[in-house]
Amino acid sequence: MLFQAKRPAFHHLKQKWTAKHRSLQDKVWDKHGTSLRQLAVGSLGGLMLLASPTSAAITNQHSTGDQITQDTDNNMLLADEISKKLPQEMRSLNSQEETEIGQILSRNFGFKVSAELQNIRLNRSYGVIGGEQHLYRYPGDSLQKHADTSVDWAMFGSSGIAPGLGAWGYFVPSEAEFSEKDKMREKYYLATQTFLAPGFAENVGKYRDFFKFRKMLVVNPKTGQSVVAVIGDAGPAEWTGKHLGGSPEVMHFLGLAGGPRKGPVLYFFVDDPIDQIPLGPIKLDKFRS
Repeated sequence: MLFQAKRPAFHHLKQKWTAKHRSLQDKVWDKHGTSLRQLAVGSLGGLMLLASPTSAAITNQHSTGDQITQDTDNNMLLADEISKKLPQEMRSLNSQEETEIGQILSRNFGFKVSAELQNIRLNRSYGVIGGEQHLYRYPGDSLQKHADTSVDWAMFGSSGIAPGLGAWGYFVPSEAEFSEKDKMREKYYLATQTFLAPGFAENVGKYRDFFKFRKMLVVNPKTGQSVVAVIGDAGPAEWTGKHLGGSPEVMHFLGLAGGPRKGPVLYFFVDDPIDQIPLGPIKLDKFRS
């Protein structure tokens, strides 16, 4: 389905409002993050205003007000627990920190995550994510084809599409072979610095196959907003100061699509050998301390 490049006025205004809201949220977190986390533990319902209006905590449009509040509370509780394990500065986590955070995430999401899987790891598990463009999924694909509805186009069309292919080329050889699974992989993809992984240079073929579409859990440690995504590209370059990239949808559901379109995240491998865990934003139904 094709859409006109010109967006309806109300969608344009909605985007401007959302970007302004997120910018304000980031400033509040940067200035008052510690006190807000403490408030989250003692009086959670009043923190709904800190959540992005399109965050993973409130994506279910049919939720009741009480359920939305509870979801937001759970995310904030998770963020508060994680914050106690993170270093003050942006650096690679040590093995103890990775183990403790991996246990917190595994316990709360109900599936195993870890910084290392099958004796392979990335160069880090805590870093700065930046926004990426859409990727070509098959020969003849276009930016317009990525949007199923006018709302999709209004929200994500402006991100554009990368001029080149991802690290593994097209997601499928032809449009005829394109499936819902392939669609979700591009929709929720990450670009990670696979080329900096320990042992990559000595095992290029093995590591290339391991990383291709490997599932990862990505968590915004400030808000608890989380997404399951796959590694669909390699990057960014070291000189950018960023450690990984996220698709427009990934950034949106992490609450990082506005302003500078970047921020700190945790990213751990998902141990899902039989492909049971769906891609996309995760709603934390219950916080488990």
